[in-house]
Amino acid sequence: MSNVKFKPQGICQIKEGIYDTNQGLLNVDGKQYFPDDLSLDVPVNGTVYGTLLNYKGEYKQLETSMTEDPYKAPPKAPILYIKPINTHIGYGESIPLPEGVGEVSVGAALGIVVSKTAKRIRKENALDYVDGYTIINDISIPHESLYRPAYKEKARDGFCPIGPWILQRDAIENPNELGIRVYINGELRQENTTSNLIRSVEQLFEEVTDFMTLYEGDILLVGVPENAPIAKENDHIKIEIDQVGILANKIIKEKAAVGGDIG
Repeated sequence: MSNVKFKPQGICQIKEGIYDTNQGLLNVDGKQYFPDDLSLDVPVNGTVYGTLLNYKGEYKQLETSMTEDPYKAPPKAPILYIKPINTHIGYGESIPLPEGVGEVSVGAALGIVVSKTAKRIRKENALDYVDGYTIINDISIPHESLYRPAYKEKARDGFCPIGPWILQRDAIENPNELGIRVYINGELRQENTTSNLIRSVEQLFEEVTDFMTLYEGDILLVGVPENAPIAKENDHIKIEIDQVGILANKIIKEKAAVGGDIG
């Protein structure tokens, strides 16, 4: 049993509940619910920062290209990008597939929610700045950019499902040993673990806050594993992270997501 914070659709305030990891049930005010029984909104309101090249397998796959033009050398610091607010959607909401795009890549990521202003912190006390953990689906149109993430491919409307809740920090003893699995239409399509991170959660916090300040409510993604699964229209995506829960969304055509043609 673990304490979580979540946000129901149409309600401004954050609510609290208890998540039963064994049964996948959320206990709220003495009643039990499966996530699919609830209408859940995005449980965070800060800036979402993604991190590139932080999984060993991803780094190894791209290592050769790092020494070629235009890069010519591997990166020495974390490579960050932003998933802006237009990309944020909650559990169960539909991911819009843009017109002319046939498929997207699924980026399963552990999201670290910041509890207070973090500037030049040390890895030894980094977890003191963590409010909790959530799941992020860093949806992208497949592309090859490394050092300069392609915003046209990564910052589309609805390209960042978040949720279903924020799991309290103390519920997880070690965030660097969490299994991550991606299912598409019920089929296991990717499996990895945060033990394969190049920079641990603590080390990533130290290096990022050395050059920029993180604020309460911001979310730092630890990275996306290599070999991101590909999803298409009408696919059901589930990302499962040990102890944190499951984030589920479906892909539909963009026009259907906004109600079709007008006029």
